[in-house]
Formats: sequence, structure tokens, C-alpha cells
Amino acid sequence: MPIPPSLRALLRTVPTLAPVSNRAVLSVSGSQATEFLNGLLACSVQGKQTYGAFLHAQGRVLYDAFLYNSPTPSLSSPGPTYLIEYDPTLSEAPTLMSLLKRYVLRSKVRIRDVSEEWNVWAAWGSEDAKETREWNWARSGAVEPVWRTSKWPWGTENGTILDRRAPGMGKRMIVRQGETPADASTHDLAGKDAYLLHRIMHGVPEGSVDIQPMHAFPIESNLDAMGGLDFRKGCYVGQELTVRTYHTGAVRKRILPVHIFSPASLSPYMSIKPSLPSTTDSTAVKTPRLRGSSTLLSTVAAPGMGSSVGLALVRLEHLRPDIALATEEKEGQSWKVEPWWADWWPEQPPD
Repeated sequence: MPIPPSLRALLRTVPTLAPVSNRAVLSVSGSQATEFLNGLLACSVQGKQTYGAFLHAQGRVLYDAFLYNSPTPSLSSPGPTYLIEYDPTLSEAPTLMSLLKRYVLRSKVRIRDVSEEWNVWAAWGSEDAKETREWNWARSGAVEPVWRTSKWPWGTENGTILDRRAPGMGKRMIVRQGETPADASTHDLAGKDAYLLHRIMHGVPEGSVDIQPMHAFPIESNLDAMGGLDFRKGCYVGQELTVRTYHTGAVRKRILPVHIFSPASLSPYMSIKPSLPSTTDSTAVKTPRLRGSSTLLSTVAAPGMGSSVGLALVRLEHLRPDIALATEEKEGQSWKVEPWWADWWPEQPPD
């Protein structure tokens, strides 16, 4: 199911710069900062900028996060200074600050909340070259990007990350409060909804609405395909279940972009129910009852379309041409939902 042709016009390809809202920044510095974060993040921390997630001991996601090398290293603390950018929305999960402090013990690290010092921006539409990545599939349905480049895929400019979660996502920057990104002189300035639309159209979940803390599993949330999981690194919190799923489990859900036939955006976490066409033919072969439902996540009204687009956690068994999907009824109204695979999503080879 490729992107519907009617929605392709929503893919903004001109150079665009937009603020990213509802983000917090923590500073982690010290001589043991790299080892400390490598034991907590599900990606490999090698002293370079990257993207990953903090997991619960039972393997569910607490926070998805970007890890920057600070543009202004700490003068008072030896060793590297990292900046963690994440969604601080209060949830069932412990705050990230309290989570990190719980594991400090005797590690030589210093943790500070520096959210008041930084803003987060995203820029896209000016990428020069096509990305060169291949894919490594597991029998479970998990998939990892394999980078065919001698350069670090997430970028080496401190404070600027090449957003490799999906081709076409552009780059992400932390900028001092009150300052304007350098790209402002060459890019169209857009609002926060433009960035939300941009990542929805690329099938990229982000933050607590899409990756619900204490509930979401990392592979179902596409963290594997987006390069946020390292299945071969040493021990980290949540590793056991994540690696077991990769090797012996089965991926039954994925977060996909969806077209919603509603003129306005909808509330997150509405159920999406499957249905089969009704038949009066008594000789028709009876089909098994459809199990479970999918869940709507972030949504935004599609400009000029009279409908909406969003992300949804979709049961893969419901992705059949004969199955119709619609939101649960609220106040007597239900909306048709059509999922699609983002252009970049790899095709799984046959067994």
C-alpha cells in the first residue's frame, strides 16, 4: 500500500525550517558520561551523536531521544558533554532526570536540566545526495538499517544531527534560546504543524503521543527501522526482551501513516476497528472473526484536502484489501481510515 496519489502533494520538498515543540534538554557530562549512557540507551553510544531510546526493564519504551555532542562543552567537568533531547510530557514513566539519577551511583557524571537554554529546530528539503542504506531483516520481522558510508550517519557537527530515522527527514538542531538557526536565510520558515505533517508523511513516530511511555514496544514503534536500536551491543536496561523479540518473536504491529476521512484532526488513542464486507450469500465461505483493533496516534488536518493524516499503531493482519478500517464511533460519528507504507519502508524478502 503506497502513499495515495492524492496525498503526495503534502510532501513538502522546498527547503523548510520549523520549530519542534514540547522538547526538553538534559546535559550529561563527565569522564564516565559515555559509559554511563551506553548502559542505559538502547543504541550504541560511542562518543558520537545518535538517536535511540531509554527502555523499561521489561522492554517497553520510556523515552525516545536524540543524543547530541554539546556545541559548548562544559568547562567545569572533564570528559565529554552530551545533550539529550526528548519529550518531557508527564506520564506513567518516571521523569528522565530521576531515571538517570537512579543509575548514577558512583559514576563520574553530572546531570543538569538545560531546557531553558536551548530550542529545537528541524530543517528539510535541502539534502544534496541520496542516502545509501541497506536493510538487515530478522525472521521476526524486525529490520535494521545498514549504512554504506564511511561517514558517521548521524553527522559530526556538534549540535546538529542528520535525521536518519527516515530518508528525507533532513536535520535537527539545538539552538541557543533567542538565536535563529543559520538555515533561516535559505529556508522557508514554517510553524510547528508543518513539522508534524512532515514526519507523519514520512511515517516517523516521535514523543509520548506516538510512542506511549510504559506501553509501547520499541520494534512495534519502528525504532529498529529508524536506527534507534542496537541488537548486538552489550547489556543495557530492557535489552533481554528486545533482543529475544528480535531473534525469536514475531512483529504483529507497526506504526504506519494513515489517511483519515475526517476534516479535522482527532484525539489520540481512538480505537480503529476492522470490518469485512457483509454478504447475504449463504454459500459463501465463512471467514474467521477479526481479532483486536489498531490505535490512532498523532493526527493533523491535511491542508486543502478536507481530510486528515496521522500515525496509527496498526495490526499487520488487518492490512488486507478486503478489510475496511474505521475509527470507533463517538457521538454517532465514525471515520474511515486508510493506512499506507511510507515510500522508504523496505520490502521484506520472502523466507
